[in-house]
Amino acid sequence: MFTAPATVTTANAHTVLAEGLQAIAGGQLEFDFAATRQADSAAVAMLLSWQRAAQNSGVQLQLRNLPDSLQSLARLYDVAALLLPEAAPATQASAPSTPATPSAASAAPAAHHQPHH
Repeated sequence: MFTAPATVTTANAHTVLAEGLQAIAGGQLEFDFAATRQADSAAVAMLLSWQRAAQNSGVQLQLRNLPDSLQSLARLYDVAALLLPEAAPATQASAPSTPATPSAASAAPAAHHQPHH
């Protein structure tokens, strides 16, 4: 298990990013943030890079104990579905209904206009 440091900010995100990428390359998929007390937007970018690396390797990361501040930043930047497992099902559930509604709505007017011509 990869254990994130107490602070993940612009000051050290590059180093932590490299350590995490090395951990992913070594087969570690569980990343624990229980010790992390301070994080900024650089931490969000780092997490996205880790997720991309994991996906490119065909594996799924398990991010554990993300601090509330980091979860809030993920929501603020609209990437929570990519980083927070509990956010993904709600997004995935609403995604199929969103495209279906516009296509149904656009199909109805097209069918409605054809008889008038």
